[in-house]
Amino acid sequence: VQLQASGGGLVQSGGSLRLSCAASGGRFRINATGWHRQSIGKERELVASIGSDGSTRYADSVKGRFTISRDNAKNTVFLQMNSLKPEDTAVYYCEADGWEFERDVVIAGRYWGQGTLVTVSS
Repeated sequence: VQLQASGGGLVQSGGSLRLSCAASGGRFRINATGWHRQSIGKERELVASIGSDGSTRYADSVKGRFTISRDNAKNTVFLQMNSLKPEDTAVYYCEADGWEFERDVVIAGRYWGQGTLVTVSS
């Protein structure tokens, strides 16, 4: 399974961006999926996640500003980021837990996208 993230860029404080991450590959099914971020000198942190049932979870720092959603038909997850702050500056990575189906074999895995840079200027 390959994850392709897009939508990062440079935005002023208070602005908005929408990240997208599309999964592709052979036969697969995505369970939970989400977004993580990593800024310089810090560890990677979970920003938001969404389960196969649509349940969501957010880091306290983004609650009320970010919204995660998914389009199961297109195997795509989105992160709408509003009221961006300079401290949101980071490389954002999409991640997914799921299964690949090869003949009679089911392989569970965790997949990562390549990262997309979000820069928020003050």
